[in-house]
Amino acid sequence: MVDIDSGSGPSAPRKRADALRNKKTLLDAAAAAFVESGVDVPVRDIAAQAGVGIGTIYRHFPTRADLIVAVYRHQVEACAEAGPTLLANSDTPHAALGRWIDLFVDFLVTKHGLAEALQSDDPAFETLHAYFLDRLVPVCAHLLDAATAAGEIRPDMDPYELLRGVGNLCIGAGKTPRYDARRMVDLLVAGLRQQ
Repeated sequence: MVDIDSGSGPSAPRKRADALRNKKTLLDAAAAAFVESGVDVPVRDIAAQAGVGIGTIYRHFPTRADLIVAVYRHQVEACAEAGPTLLANSDTPHAALGRWIDLFVDFLVTKHGLAEALQSDDPAFETLHAYFLDRLVPVCAHLLDAATAAGEIRPDMDPYELLRGVGNLCIGAGKTPRYDARRMVDLLVAGLRQQ
């Protein structure tokens, strides 16, 4: 079993790094369990997948809402952090934008149960939408600006509108066999190209 707690003393920096890595492992396991079984998956299943005890999960996330919020924030952060990396490592800004939108689509279509949970009356979820926008709209804007400066895309695309459009195309993904949300999003991104 992995211990997520950090300590103090001379080995504290290493323990803190281990604790952060282990917390990431726990959040990744929870996200995978949510995708597979929904947000009501038993905590013991998440603990087993993460290689920790149930007590470790409850020590860090006393309620299911706390765990859901942490998973959501973890996934938003991963998407936000990917933007600059993709821009630095892609052949073109448009290619980076396309790859980042793919990650965004992955985030949207694999949220099994998160959407319903986030729309509940639980006060723990109230600030998540604003957090989502605050973290992802600037990343999208940066990618759009880079692609515009390179002359690859139209200059009039608003990042919020693009994310909203992608989100709307992803609604119902996986529920209708004849609808391929990813294909529709690819067409949208291709349509941004400068004519």
